[in-house]
Amino acid sequence: MTEARASAGRRDGAGAGPSTPGTPCWVSLMAHGLAATQEFYGALFGWEFRPGPEQLGPYVRALLDGHEVAGIGQLPPGRQLPIAWTPYLATDDADATAEAVRHCGGTVGVGPITAGKAGRMAVALDPTGAVFGLWQAARHLGSAVVGEPGAPAWYELVTRETSGVFPFYRNVFGFTEEPVVSADVDYLRLCVDGRPVASMHGVGDALPRDTGPHWMTYFEVADADAAAGRVVELGGHVVRPAWDDAYGRMVTVADPEGAVFTVVRSDREG
Repeated sequence: MTEARASAGRRDGAGAGPSTPGTPCWVSLMAHGLAATQEFYGALFGWEFRPGPEQLGPYVRALLDGHEVAGIGQLPPGRQLPIAWTPYLATDDADATAEAVRHCGGTVGVGPITAGKAGRMAVALDPTGAVFGLWQAARHLGSAVVGEPGAPAWYELVTRETSGVFPFYRNVFGFTEEPVVSADVDYLRLCVDGRPVASMHGVGDALPRDTGPHWMTYFEVADADAAAGRVVELGGHVVRPAWDDAYGRMVTVADPEGAVFTVVRSDREG
C-alpha cells in the first residue's frame, strides 16, 4: 500500500444488504492445517470460529465480537496450491460475471457453485494470474465489520503495471479509476459509484517472483509493530519490515503456512 491509501472504516450498509457489485465483500484463506490456522489467527486477531458451508471441504467463518469477518477452509490432502488470502468481489450474478471474466481474458478456476443457502461463488484469475473470488450474496452478505482491529481494512492488487490489467477489471466490474498523481508511483484507486473500494499498485521488476501478481489483504490492528511481533511468536515471519505513510503504519507478514498479508495501524487523521 502507498501513501494513496483510502481511509478504512465500517462497510457502508454492513449487515443491511448485499454490497454494491465490484466491492470487495469477503476474504477467505485455504490452508492445509485448518485447526492450526484457526489457532494462529485466533491468537493474533482474537477471532472465534463457527462452521460454514462445506461445498469445497471443511470451512469455518471467523468471528470478531460475534460478527463474521473472514473465512478459512482446508485444502484437500495432496493439493499443493499456493496458500493465500483471497478477496471476493460482490456480484449480482456470479454466472454472468464468471462469463465476463472468460470473455475479457481471465480464467475461472472454481465454479460458479452454490454455497448452501449462503450464496453463489466462483474463484477466478485475471489475465496476469492474480486470484480473486466472486460472491453473489444470499443469506451471507460478507464481512460485517471492516477497518476495525481484527477485521479486514483494505485490498490491493499488486501487479507489474496497472495499465495492462486495469481494463480487465473495468470491463468485468465497471470500476472507474482514480489515478495518483506521481512521477514515480504507478498506483490507482478502484472506484465503485465514485467511492474508492480497492487499489492497484504497479511495482514493475519489484514484483515478487514467488507470488507474481496477487491481491494483498490488509488487516487493521491496534499496533502494527506489536502485531508483527506476535506473528513471529506464533510461528510466522516478517516479509517486509514496518514502514509508515500518510495513512498509517504497516508490516507485511506471513502465517506459518506462508499466507502473506499486511497488518496496518491506520492513521485516522490521514
